[in-house]
Amino acid sequence: MTPEQFIAKWQANARNERAACQEHFIDLCQLLDEPTPNTDPDGSTYAFEKGATKATGGDGWADVWRRGCFAWEYKGKHKDLDAAQRQLLQYAGALGNPPLLVVSDITRIVVRTNWTNSISERHDVLLPELTDPARRQLLKSVLADPEPLRPGKTREALTAQAAAEFAELARRLRARGHPAETVAHFVNRLVFCLFADDTGLLPSGLFEQMLAVARKTPADFADHAKTLFHAMAVKGGRVGFTQVAWFNGGLFDDDTALPLDADDVGVLARTAALDWADIDPSILGTLFERALDPDKRSQLGAHYTDRDKIEKLIDPVIRRPLLAEWDAAKARIAAALDKAAEARAGTPAARRARAAAETELRGFLDRLRAFRVLDPACGSGNFLYLSLLALKDIEHQAMVEAEALDCNASSRRSARRQCSASRSTRSRRNWRACRCGSGISSGHAATACRRRPIRCCVPSTRSSAATRYWPRTGRRRRGRRWTRLWGTRRFWAPSG
Repeated sequence: MTPEQFIAKWQANARNERAACQEHFIDLCQLLDEPTPNTDPDGSTYAFEKGATKATGGDGWADVWRRGCFAWEYKGKHKDLDAAQRQLLQYAGALGNPPLLVVSDITRIVVRTNWTNSISERHDVLLPELTDPARRQLLKSVLADPEPLRPGKTREALTAQAAAEFAELARRLRARGHPAETVAHFVNRLVFCLFADDTGLLPSGLFEQMLAVARKTPADFADHAKTLFHAMAVKGGRVGFTQVAWFNGGLFDDDTALPLDADDVGVLARTAALDWADIDPSILGTLFERALDPDKRSQLGAHYTDRDKIEKLIDPVIRRPLLAEWDAAKARIAAALDKAAEARAGTPAARRARAAAETELRGFLDRLRAFRVLDPACGSGNFLYLSLLALKDIEHQAMVEAEALDCNASSRRSARRQCSASRSTRSRRNWRACRCGSGISSGHAATACRRRPIRCCVPSTRSSAATRYWPRTGRRRRGRRWTRLWGTRRFWAPSG
């Protein structure tokens, strides 16, 4: 297939995502002279519809996946590809953290790098650009050899650059006689706003718009910042007509903002131009600690905190002991599930074994949630921050590996409901529907008794269209017997 043929075919495409995605990818492979997922007979390294467990729980699917290369998510034309990227990130961990995450709406392809400890770079390829050999080579690297797309700058280097810029701003503010604590608090507010702006916690571009206005009239910066800080500190806060999320805690306990001159705003604008989604949040604690201590002012830009040294303490004290506990718990979960598999499905023995496995999983997750870390010489707070990250990583690993064993801490209730539905289905074999049939199709109520005629066609006043109802079970007795299933009420009466 030539680039012109590919472009002409897919510019004219009007099908939805599900109907078009696999054919589009196969055509792209033919255009780039690369193998398709169907060349992998069992889909273990290269596959369409690769299943994975989301970080937030539940199952998801990457539309295309290749081990060590990429995960690819399709959306319909003109859909929100940033939302598709967030969806892909939810199960990237379960897919082995591929180095490239790709989203596409057929007319454009967005490639984001995902290497550990590297900044994320974005490459956009529009459909008409595929006539350019360089753009085709970029996509060929995505499919077969991602290494040429690896970013050169690490997260540590980007974080050090941001710390150096804020060191300069903090130096300027302290030189004007502002108290150290006020400067530290103000600098941390600015840093937090940059994180919130880049990660979507603040309305898109709000902070950058404020900086654009301040560059024209620097004297108004403090008033604009006060308005933003106040809106972030209260529920339902607004900046103009734009509603701002509420941020609790002590960071925005008041709306104090320090005045900036044109050079200060220039420093802040240069810093805001960085990709704050790739900057290590540990910069917050380090900047606060060192802005408080005048003797450490010269260190602000030199280093922000040696993360590797903190990890050397976290690994033997937190990570390795808890992973050893998880390995032991996982072995007990696997043994219990083996017992459940050996027992007959639906029997008390099978249910007890599965319940034991789920109890074991819940116990380990509760252990993580109750875990306490003490930092008696807390300065920047980075030890506590990295400890929390380690605990969250262990929790995610446990949930993913438990899902792989078919064990879910919240599945006991649904399994019990399924058993209840099964018992009720068996018990209804000796029952028949209301004679008029309306009780089955229209949701009307019908009552029945062994010694009385059926009374039917009493309109229901409750709608259950959006709710899943499960049957009531128990011994047959005089009076009304009814079930509700999948939004339609079904009523049964004794046969004969």
